[in-house]
Order: sequence, then C-alpha cells, then structure tokens
Amino acid sequence: ATETARIAELAERSTQVQDLSIPQQIVAFIPSNVFADFAGTRSTSTIGVVIFSAFVGFAFLGVKRKSPKEAETFANLMDSLYKIVMRIVTLVLRLTPYGVLALMTNVLASSDFAAILNLGKFILASYAALILVLLVHSLLLIAVRVNPVTYFKKAFPVLSFAFTSRSSAGALPLNIETQTKALGVDEATANFAGSFGLSIGQNGCAGVYPAMLATIVAPTVGINVFDWQFILLLVAVVTISSFGVAGVGGGATFASLIVLGSMNLPIAIVGLVISVEPLIDMARTLVNVSDSMVAGVVTSSRINELDRSVLDDTAAVIEAE
Repeated sequence: ATETARIAELAERSTQVQDLSIPQQIVAFIPSNVFADFAGTRSTSTIGVVIFSAFVGFAFLGVKRKSPKEAETFANLMDSLYKIVMRIVTLVLRLTPYGVLALMTNVLASSDFAAILNLGKFILASYAALILVLLVHSLLLIAVRVNPVTYFKKAFPVLSFAFTSRSSAGALPLNIETQTKALGVDEATANFAGSFGLSIGQNGCAGVYPAMLATIVAPTVGINVFDWQFILLLVAVVTISSFGVAGVGGGATFASLIVLGSMNLPIAIVGLVISVEPLIDMARTLVNVSDSMVAGVVTSSRINELDRSVLDDTAAVIEAE
C-alpha cells in the first residue's frame, strides 16, 4: 500500500518536474529574498546564498579600491561572524556521537526488514556501485599526489556523520572544517566546493542512483542496456540532471524522476524501492559529501593552494575546543 501511494505521488511530481524548462531551473537559482534563503526555505537556498555572497564579494572589492577603511571594517565584521559561527559548530560537534547513536537507533527501529530481505540484491548492488565511486575518488586524489588512505582517515569523522545523518547540508560545516584544518585546502576553495557540492553534481543521489534505476528498468521495455547509444544517452542525461535537480529539489527522488522521464522509462520503480530508501540514502550521502571534499582537494592542488604540510601532518585534525 505504501509503495502504491508513493508511486501515485511520484507520478504527479514527475509531471511538475518535467514541466520545468532549463531556463526556469537556472532562474530558480537566483535569490528573490536572500533572508528567506538564509533560513533554507527553498530547495535552491544554498545556491542562492552562494550567488548572493558572490555579488557581495564583488561589491566589497569595489569598495576596497575606493574606501579601504570602510572595506576593512566590513572585512573585520565578517571575520568575527565567521569565528562565532564556527565556534557554534564546534559546540554542536561535541554532541555528534550522541546524535549518531540516536539516528542509527531510529533507522534500525523504522526499517522494514521484510522489504530489506526482498530487495537485498538491490541494496548490495547500490553499495557496490557507491564503493566504486569512492575508488574513482581515490584515483583522482592519486592523480594530484594525495594519498587516499590519508584522505579517508582524516575525512572519516565527516563521512561517518554524513552516513548516519543522511544530510549533506547538516555535514557542511564539518565538511569545510575538515577540508581547511585537516586536508590543507584553502578556505575559498573549501567553501566553494562544499557549498556547491550540496546541490550540484552529487555523485550518489544525482549520479549513481538514477543511473542504476534506469539500467534496471530499461530491459523491461525492451532496451539493451549494453547498447552504446543507450549508455551515451544515459551518461548525458544523468550529467545534465545532476545540475538541474537543485532547481526542483528532492534529492535522489527528483534526480531519478528527471532521468527516467527524460529517457521515457517507467517511474514506478522509484516508488517500489522506497521501503529501503533510508539504508541506501546513508551511503549515497556519504559519497555526496566525499565528492565535494575531493573536488576541494583536487582544485586546491591544481591552483597550487593546497597546504601539503597540513595534509601530511597526522596530528592536523579538527579542533574540538
């Protein structure tokens, strides 16, 4: 019954999603009320805040050239606010172990174990695919001469938090803190990669998951999943949807609706696997957070801003004081 209701709901939402054109999705990124975006009232609030911050930054540079004194006052204010916010984050992080325990207890208590047994192969396949993505992350790190073992050791706190919380947004402060203080990424790159990684190019929710569902359902309508034309189309659609999904919100569900709808495939499968969604979503969120952190490390390395002394220092960890 739950699956049937979910399928009907998804069918209705699918129509709404497909009615949004690319220009409409792009316009949705631009904030009309930045204070509402600070409160996260829209699905694109994070990107809206980033765009607003970019405008403020450009304005600051202009003021700095003409009125250095006033610009310095503003910069000091921003530095003070940043330190206060990060102090709040540190206090919250001290409670993380208790939150992780509560979240895991809730997942176990609310899981449908009968559905887990029935869809066990799908869960295993999902985890296997997501592990492969982590291996790709490792190859990217190796390409910029970063030891993947060192990366995963230092990223473990934020990745474990992402796994249990199933929230990329909730892990953002810890994500940025880990990048700057444990991985040696410069602050500008860490903030940019972490913020955009919340909504754009998510490897787990907007990459692997929709592609898996499309590959599973394609044979039921007579499509050969090994056909190069299908593979290239799937890659193109998944890539585009990973940018557009932020304009309509809903994470993996909406990404799947966009991909399946664009390829004229049945969307019913999205509702059928909803009972095991929490278990898969934990690993998806971990991969999402990892991809933004890897993007930060790789970018910082490519622009010669990566502090390798911090990266190589085993004692360089997130401060908890």
